[in-house]
Amino acid sequence: MAKKSKSPSASAPAKPPTSPAEVTALAVCLAHGNKPSELNLSRAEVHGVVTFYHDFKREPVGRHTIKICRAEACQSMGTDTLCNHAETSLKTTMGGTSSDGNVTIEQVFCLGNCALSPAVLVGDKLYGKVDAKRFDEIVANLSKESAA
Repeated sequence: MAKKSKSPSASAPAKPPTSPAEVTALAVCLAHGNKPSELNLSRAEVHGVVTFYHDFKREPVGRHTIKICRAEACQSMGTDTLCNHAETSLKTTMGGTSSDGNVTIEQVFCLGNCALSPAVLVGDKLYGKVDAKRFDEIVANLSKESAA
């Protein structure tokens, strides 16, 4: 009696994502309605990935995300005052979104711009020496962009 050959794809179990690309693919699949069971992943594995990586969000965020550095160098240059101003001016807390849905503010711990503290990242644009006045200008420009 001849042995039946098994195809490698039929006999090998699916592996959980291990690379950033695989994790991204998982997030895209989930965003389009695929279930973890269809990807051979438990809910716990998916939850672990989503809660571990800060850029995965479980709730909608604003059109723009402003990340304010809270690391030591920025702390020594007044980032706490900047964060308080951001929360007051946008009427939300860190991790929250302005009522108009335009801006989400988040705290991060080091943007690598220590020489120009305090630092702020908006999208892929890095700002240095940001005080309350400059913060307001950045937000005003974002509002103009959103209105256009």
